[in-house]
Amino acid sequence: MNDDNLLSATAGYVDTLSFVSLFGLFTAHVTGNFVLIGGGVAGYGQGVFLKLMAFPAFILGVALSSFIIRGRNPETPMRGACMLYAVQALLLLAFCFAGVNLGPRFNPENWAVVVCGMIGATAMGVQNAHSRLVARAGVPNTVMTGNVTQVILDALDLCSPRVVADVKSAARTRVAKMLPAIVAFGLGAVAGALAYRNFGFRALLLPVIGLVWLAMQAWIHRDAAGKLAS
Repeated sequence: MNDDNLLSATAGYVDTLSFVSLFGLFTAHVTGNFVLIGGGVAGYGQGVFLKLMAFPAFILGVALSSFIIRGRNPETPMRGACMLYAVQALLLLAFCFAGVNLGPRFNPENWAVVVCGMIGATAMGVQNAHSRLVARAGVPNTVMTGNVTQVILDALDLCSPRVVADVKSAARTRVAKMLPAIVAFGLGAVAGALAYRNFGFRALLLPVIGLVWLAMQAWIHRDAAGKLAS
């Protein structure tokens, strides 16, 4: 599994786990909370304050990523990627500990629950910012709506006899990149829900391990871009 697919699976996994555990909170697809806040204001659902606080936490994750990359100015993209993978892993580990400490019963108005959700949103803010701050030949890996739309359009082009060969070739290349990420996201979402059912917040240790592995791979290849450039 390449980096994009693993990150897509991580996003689906964490987003679904937070949704089923924290009263419908989205941590990766944070704008989805707008819909849930609207429903909560009208009396449908619960945890409006929890979902509101996800926004400043998400902003913090993006700002922290920007500070790390633009402030430290890593010499190669792989060095920057290594730092962001490590930071996200630490934040997800904190999310795990915060969730475990909630105990078996908790409600969305509890400050410990709010803080737990904010840590998760901060972690996924880092992943959302990653692809925009570190140059990489990948696809969006946290929100799949754009990828699904593009794959559908490309599939229509591939099936159309009116589309020229060059356009079909480009469409085929995009589908080959995006479709595995979409599948990985979906599988991650299913795995996140099942893992929470069986292991609770301890299930977050799995994406932590994945991010640590990505950080190690990025560290091993940290000078690759510099060598290629020279």
